[in-house]
Formats: sequence, structure tokens, C-alpha cells
Amino acid sequence: MKHLVAGWFYILAAAILALAAYFTGAAAGFAVLLFVLLFGLILMRQVPSEDGDHGEPLVTLPIATAPDPMSVIRATIDAMDLPVFVLGDTAEFVAQNRAAVQVFDEVAVGVHVSARWRSPSILDMIRETMDTGVQNQLEHSERLPSERTYIVQVSRLQLEGQSGGTAYYLLVFRDISELRRLDRMRSDFVANASHELRTPLASLRGFIETMQGPARDDPKSRERFLGIMLDQANRMSRLVDDLLSLSRLELKAHMAPSEMVDLVPLIGHVCDSLAPLADDLDVELRLDLADAPLRVLGDRDELVQVFENLVENACKYGQEGKIVEVSLRHDPVHGIEFSVKDKGPGIPAEHVPRLTERFYRVNVEDSRSKKGTGLGLAIVKHILTRHRARLIVRSEIGKGSEFTVRF
Repeated sequence: MKHLVAGWFYILAAAILALAAYFTGAAAGFAVLLFVLLFGLILMRQVPSEDGDHGEPLVTLPIATAPDPMSVIRATIDAMDLPVFVLGDTAEFVAQNRAAVQVFDEVAVGVHVSARWRSPSILDMIRETMDTGVQNQLEHSERLPSERTYIVQVSRLQLEGQSGGTAYYLLVFRDISELRRLDRMRSDFVANASHELRTPLASLRGFIETMQGPARDDPKSRERFLGIMLDQANRMSRLVDDLLSLSRLELKAHMAPSEMVDLVPLIGHVCDSLAPLADDLDVELRLDLADAPLRVLGDRDELVQVFENLVENACKYGQEGKIVEVSLRHDPVHGIEFSVKDKGPGIPAEHVPRLTERFYRVNVEDSRSKKGTGLGLAIVKHILTRHRARLIVRSEIGKGSEFTVRF
């Protein structure tokens, strides 16, 4: 500190001498000035450092501290959207991220993993990874609170610069429930489609063999068999047409329609075309359509398919009630609504959520006797999804059913 004060003193003296030399013009004054200035700088240079060394200026550097490894781990797993648990070297819980808390609830730190999952396969997988250090995974299903399927993966967590000490392991859950559901739907669809085609094909083959053999010379049998064969061929044709419709709809499911369609004349046309069917079934169609035009963005042909399907189903399956009410209105709260209401036997509540599944039938024999393919409401659902519309089903046993399309 004394060196520092002395140095500044000599520099100040040099400044005074410089002013004196300037005003007197003395050359000797400039020589003294240079000597004093040099001596002051030397003293400034000799400021001692904190560790006692001399000759270096005093500089204070920040001390770098290594971050806590668990803080880094917690921050990292919290940034992940998959449920992640951190286990210690004895398979106890050390940490979990927010996604894990949301899915599996919070687990206390220090609790062994077997207290949360008793699955022998998961415990064996964790033990094997801890013994070998090799990453492992398996498929695991949980029943409660709802059925979910996960790919569970465990791997050793390598920390840079870590040697010895506690080893950590990451337990990661990847939800594949939706993928498995789609796989089941795909396999069920193939199985159902094969079954639906196999039945009429077997019938056709049997009648053809009969006509080639015992009924070869029996005109009455041939005529009766040919009528049945035509019905079976038409059934297969309807099924193939519906399958093709579903395929086309899936291809353009994300393409919203851009054409404006007036629903009032369109529904009138649908009811006129189905009037002969209603007469054959002894069903009265009652229309209640809006007076003013009601327009929506839509594909005209697809909307015709939706309304025909719903009105035809009401006539066929609500035939006992003798009346089918068709209405189109603009609701101030919900917007444009089309509804078909029958007074038939109704649908049991447990079947309603599954009505739009492919090949799902409340009564298989009744559906086939009415020439249904089991795909009609699935097609309706796909079309309405593309049109950003909803299908609402209300039904009560003994009082009939109401299907409402809300745009």
C-alpha cells in the first residue's frame, strides 16, 4: 500500500515539474521530470500481490466451482416429456421428473423400486443392467387406473469425469398404448373383413356345387339358388364399396372441404330418394326443415352419404315405431344441427360408445338380415371428422334413438 501511495506522489510531482519547465523553458526541468516520472512508475510496479510475491499487479480471479451432479441430472430429466426416474446403485429412487409425477404420482426418495413396481421382469432387467452396465428394455402393461402399455428402458448414467462413487441409472417409460390400440384395430379389421367376405363366398361356392350336382336338372331349385347367390354377391359388393369408401376417406382425412353446400335441398333430396324404402317398411318420414338456406363448408356427395346412412338406419332399425322424424335447424348456441329420431326399440347404453367402430354390431343377425355391412357408421364418423362436425347419439331402451350431426 505504501508503494502505491509513493508512486502516485512521484507522478504528481512530475506533473508539477512539467508545468514549471513549460513556463520557464528550462531544459534541466524536463530532465528532472523524466526522472521523477520513471521513479513513480517503478514504485507503482512494485505493488505486492496477495500471496506475498512482488513485481506483479494485483489481480483477483473468480474461483470456478464444479456443479452438483444431481442438480444437472434433475434439470436434464425435467426437460424431457417422457416419465424418467433416477435410481441409485441399490435400485432406490433418487429423483423423478415432472412427467413421471403426472403419470405415476410422486415416489419418495430412498424407496426401493420394488415398492412401486412388483413386476419380476422389470426388477430382473434393472438388476441385470446394474450387474453388466448394458442397457435393457422390455414391454410392460399396467391395468390401473387405466390400461396402458409402456416400453421400459434402463441404462447406466455416465457422468463425465466421474470415477468411483455412486452409480446412477435412468429408468424411462415410453407410452405405446395408442400404437398397440391401432395394431389391434388393424388386425381386428383384417379379421372382420375376411370373415365378412368369407361367409358369402362360402355360400356362393356351396350353391354353385349344388347346382352342378343334385340340382342340375331341377329348374325350381336353380331359380331359388340363383336368387340367394345374387343376394350374396350384392352383399359382397356393398362390403367392397364400403371398404373402398373408408380407404378414400382416410387418404383425405386432413383435407378440409372448401365448397359451400346448402343442406336444406340436399336433405330434401335424400328423403325423397329413401321414400320408397320407407313405404316398403311401413315407416312414415316426417320432415322439419328450416325455411332459410343453411350452408356449410362440405363435400356434397359425402354429406349425402352421411344423411342417407342415418335416415336409412332409422327406417330399418326403428321400423317398429313406424315414424322417423328428420329435422334441420340452426341452434343459436350449437349452430347447424341435423337430427334423425326414431321410435324403435332403442340401443343399450353399453353399445352406444362403440357404434362407430368398424364391423361393430349391436345385433349381428338383425344387421345382416337388413343388409348391413357394419361399416356405415364408421364411414359417417370419418366423413364428419373431415367436415369438423360431431355425431351425437342419444338412445333409451323402449323409446327409440336420436342421431344428431352438429356442424
